[in-house]
Formats: sequence, structure tokens, C-alpha cells
Amino acid sequence: MKRLPIGIQSFVVVREEKYAYVDKTGYIKKLVEDGKYFFLSRPRRFGKSLFLDTLRQAFLGKKELFKGLYLENNWDWSKKYPVIYISFGAGVHKTEEELRETQDMILRKHAEGYDIKLEEKSIKNRFIELIEKVYKKEKEKVVILVDEYDKPILDNIEEKEIAKEMRESLKNFYSVIKDADEYIKFVFITGVTKFSKASIFSGLNNLNDITLDPRYVSICGITQKELEEGFKELLEGVDKEEMKKWYNGYNFLGEKVYNPFDVLLFLDKKIYRPYWFETGTPTFLIKLLMKERYYLPEIENLQVGEEILESFEIENIQPEVLLFQTGYLTIKSVEREIGMNIYTLTYPNLEVKSAINRHILNYCTDLRSKDRNMIGLIKAIKKAEIGKMKEIFHAFFASIPSDWYRKNDIEKYEGFYASVFYAYFAALGIEVKAEDVTNKERIDLTVRFEEKCYIFEFKVIEGKEKKGALEQLKEKRYHEKYKGKCKEIYIIGVEFDKRERNIAYFEWERV
Repeated sequence: MKRLPIGIQSFVVVREEKYAYVDKTGYIKKLVEDGKYFFLSRPRRFGKSLFLDTLRQAFLGKKELFKGLYLENNWDWSKKYPVIYISFGAGVHKTEEELRETQDMILRKHAEGYDIKLEEKSIKNRFIELIEKVYKKEKEKVVILVDEYDKPILDNIEEKEIAKEMRESLKNFYSVIKDADEYIKFVFITGVTKFSKASIFSGLNNLNDITLDPRYVSICGITQKELEEGFKELLEGVDKEEMKKWYNGYNFLGEKVYNPFDVLLFLDKKIYRPYWFETGTPTFLIKLLMKERYYLPEIENLQVGEEILESFEIENIQPEVLLFQTGYLTIKSVEREIGMNIYTLTYPNLEVKSAINRHILNYCTDLRSKDRNMIGLIKAIKKAEIGKMKEIFHAFFASIPSDWYRKNDIEKYEGFYASVFYAYFAALGIEVKAEDVTNKERIDLTVRFEEKCYIFEFKVIEGKEKKGALEQLKEKRYHEKYKGKCKEIYIIGVEFDKRERNIAYFEWERV
């Protein structure tokens, strides 16, 4: 049984030490046949670095590494090309000076490797000097591979001025690629975000963005077929549908794929955990959602235009863009309306939906009280202990520090209270549906667990005057939608006091 390449990004190590490998080498031939300049955006831990190193070894002519793979018999191994490999993945750059030091180190390392001397002073001029001199020395055009091109910017995303400095420095650096066209064989650039070409790839208008190209959907990531064929022995005894629910679901306008990091960690441990999510806490994103007073249930069916998906700008960071490009949302469907594409976004899988809502709750209050409440809530849902449910939510709102409200001014935001309910249920990984459509109007929130159904109506009041949330549920008879689908149906009216920042009325009936 082959070993799992957990954390390994070197194609050489994977092949020489006989780790399991999903053959993606067919894409290398296709890329070279299709063009010269490519850009790919994928979330972190998605296999971008491994694919880039696979490209490097192919262009270097390391045929022995490709034995038994598609490329072994579908590549001209008589040709070898010099490769300039640039990665900003290691470490964190906190100043533009640190970034320049890294750029200079990368250029010097390549110069030493090709036994040439760089004489130019500026980073930009040294880069183009390197390309020209490598071309002349090797008598072959140069391959340029850039991994995590945007990491110095994302490392400083909460410090806008520093982030903008990083962007301008990188823009100057990457502009060399266009000027060196006559010396270049092939270019492949990867990262997490998609800045507009004008902002960071100025002049590279021939850069082919394959991020949402149906022909390249599984260039990184693992399809269901690849999972079942490549890891057959390790899947023995695994509930494939449960695994799919937890980790599959990333959609780049084609077949859905798994994040490879999740697959490897789960197959190693056989325990369902948010492996990918735990490698990076999206604190900045959660702060942004709170600042923008986002109605959390909307995230599950978020509609955006094409221009939003393709535009990440430091000066105007939109939560929708960040959620999609960083992998917390994926494409659910696409509709063509009057000359434009409308994308519906949703959570890719249970791992992300559950984990991000847990982190949102953590942001509101301390970890221990939240965990105690969640344990109590799951028991209350199982046993239909509605009174206990009320106590749990009341305790949660009471545990939110008063200075948190002063920073956010969020008690005036009506959707915040309903969002907390949604986040709790979503964090538990149970079926929760916001704005649930009926033949009359929309139900605020529906929660289903086993054979029980809980239907919520939320209202916000100021003072003690009730607005009749429960009465509305009875009058509208929303529960009829679930007759015959659930053995037990409960309607629950919840009214929040804006001044007290907590539940004023919590009433229910079984129907």
C-alpha cells in the first residue's frame, strides 16, 4: 500500500519515495498545446505547488519521474528547458524591504544554479537580466513558474497601506515577463486570489486565466473517480457518501472535486474533522462579515455577477469575492440573464459550512461557553426540549461582552439575531434552511433533525410590546409544508429586545 503524501509538495519526493499520486500529467501536455501564458487561482492546500513542481520536472526533462504516467509516452523528452521557479510561500513578508530581499535571494539562487553573474541593481532589471542570460547560456527559451504570487499581499490584508505597497512591488516585478517574451517558452502563475490584470499583471493581457475553464476543472483537486481508483484499498470500510458530504463539493464549472489535503488526512486518520479549515483561521474574513452586517443565512445561496468573482481589490474588499476565492464558498449554479452570467454560490461541503459558523460564534463570545451551549443544544434538538433550547440561546446572547457591541454597533442590525440561530444550527452540521419557501410566504428558519422539524419565526422589538411571532406561524400555517415529512413538528416564535440585546419572548407549540 502506497504512503500518503501528506504535506509533500515535491513531485520528485512523491515519485522517488513511492507516495500515492493522482496522475495530473495529461494537463501538462494540454497546457503546452493550448498556449504559452497561464494563470490559475485555487484555494490554499489544493495541490497547486505539487502541480507546479510536476511542470518543472517535465520541462527539465526528468523522464524517469514520469514512468507509468500519461506524460511518459506523450512528451518530447529530447528537449530540455531552463526553469525559473519563483515561490513566495515560505514565511511572512511584513515590509516591502523583506519582499525585495526574498526576490533578490530567488534571483541569486537561480543565477548561481546556471553559473551566471547578475550585474543590474534593481530587482526588476535583475529579473530580466536573469531571463536573458539563462536563455543565451542554455540556448533554449526559459520556463517561468510562479507559486503563491499573491501571498505577500494576503499576509498583510488587514494593513491596507502595506498590502498596497506589496501589490505595487509585485506588479513591477511581474511586468518583466511581458518585456521578456522573446526569451520565454512557457509561463504558469498560481495563487489564491484573482486581482484584476490592470492592478497586478499590467501589460500581461495575453495571460490565459483557466480558473473557471471547464477544460481544467480538475487540474488541482481530486474527482470522485480519481478518489475511488487511486485510493481503493484505503477506502475499505469508509462510507463514501458520508465522505463526499464532508469533503467533496468544490465546483469550478465542471465536475466537483475534493480538496486533496482533506482526502489525505481523512484517509490517514479515518476521523471526520475540518482538516483543511484548521490550517488557516479566516479571522479577517469573519471581521469583514460582521462589519458589513452580513445576514449569514444568505451565504448559502449567494448570487453574484461574473465581474465580482474576477475582481479582488485591496481598496474595496467585498466579502463575496473573498469567500469564493479563498474556498469558503463555491459555485452552485450558473444562469445566463440578458447578456450576463449570474452565479449562485454556496458552501462546498459540510466541513466548511460547519467550521466557518463555529468560528463566527467564537468571534462573538468566548470558546468555552459556546462549546457548552452547542453540546446542550444538540441534546435539546434530539429530545425536543424546546425550553432548554431557549435557555441556551438566552445564555449565548448574555455571554457576548458589551464592548463587542460598542465595536460593532450590531445590536441595531436585525438580521444579527437570526444569524446567530442559523450559525449555531449550521455549526452542528444538521439540516438548516433559511428563507424556506412555502406556497404562501417564506419561513425564517427551518431545522430538521432525524424525524423532527423546528420552524422559526423571528421578530425584533424595542421594549415589551410583542409582535406576535408565534401567532404569525399559526396563521400562515407554514408547518403544512412538512406534514408527512416529519413525525414531530414544532413552531417557535422568537422575539428579541433590541435594548436588552437578548430574547424577550420564546414561545412554541407542537402542531
